[in-house]
Amino acid sequence: MTERSEQTGLEFLRGLMAGSGSAPLGLLLGFYLIEVEDGVVTFGGIPSNDHYNPANIVHGGYAATILDSAMGCAVETKLGKGVGYSTVELKINYIRAMNDQTGKVRATGTVVHVGKRMATAEGRLTSADGKLLAHGSTTCMIHGG
Repeated sequence: MTERSEQTGLEFLRGLMAGSGSAPLGLLLGFYLIEVEDGVVTFGGIPSNDHYNPANIVHGGYAATILDSAMGCAVETKLGKGVGYSTVELKINYIRAMNDQTGKVRATGTVVHVGKRMATAEGRLTSADGKLLAHGSTTCMIHGG
């Protein structure tokens, strides 16, 4: 795989999608890239009982992680060669609980603003039938370049 420093964020993510479609964390949690466009990234996944908390529902961390990935990667599509980002703030609103019967979910992140030092994005996590499961926002620090 080509080093990220040699590619724009959009090039890197498109290459990742053409390969495994997931970073190591995505492999661990079972989610993967399904769309990469300029300013918009979508991940898909199927929550299972492997993601359950003690209350026998999918842990909120699953929704937070897939949304953080979608929103952060949406920001990454706007970054040049050698420029990275770090999440500095993440806000998630949980609307519906997930369980092993939820089926396939989609987390779409959309850029709101990208400046020289900070970027913001918003995201929506939906079920296969279009029901909103969670939504959120992120602030990212831009570094490098």
